[in-house]
Amino acid sequence: MTSSPVSPASAADLQSAPDDLLATRAGEGDEEAFAILVRRHSRPLLALAFQTLGDPQDAEDAVQDAFISAWRRLPEFRHGSAFKTWMYRITVNRCLNSLRHRPSPVPLNSVAEPAAPGIRSSPARAAEQDALTDALIGALGALEPQQRICWVLRELHGLPYAQIAHVTGTTEQTVRGRLYRARRTLKEALGPWR
Repeated sequence: MTSSPVSPASAADLQSAPDDLLATRAGEGDEEAFAILVRRHSRPLLALAFQTLGDPQDAEDAVQDAFISAWRRLPEFRHGSAFKTWMYRITVNRCLNSLRHRPSPVPLNSVAEPAAPGIRSSPARAAEQDALTDALIGALGALEPQQRICWVLRELHGLPYAQIAHVTGTTEQTVRGRLYRARRTLKEALGPWR
């Protein structure tokens, strides 16, 4: 990888440049443009990977692999979709590969304890909140991976159906079906908490 010489003025311009320009420059070998894209998109991609995989180290590995893959494939990137959508798709694929190759499911009781409740919170309320959180984590963990990814992208990342379809390589109808089944499963699992 070689870095294009960038003057201080153009470095500042790069910071505010749109993703498509940065992706084009990165595809031409501009490491600084790619570094800006990595900084811009790391947090939401890490959140997506963590919400999908449930393990911070696995999430970091998946996102790192996604960025490595993106760097290698940037010259092929044709801007048929937004860079962000393209990265979501690569990250989702890495997460699905990780889930397929896991030796066994993560035990639900291995989820870290939530932070201690605040002074104003009653012990009964804290215990109820902990139990609800455990129930939600368990219900999400029981979802089929494709349903979980669609649910996370829609409910936690706010992506529209068309973008979720593009990210998951399916149709909007398939996304709607997966979301319907995920929501129904979660509603049944969390019924006692209503």
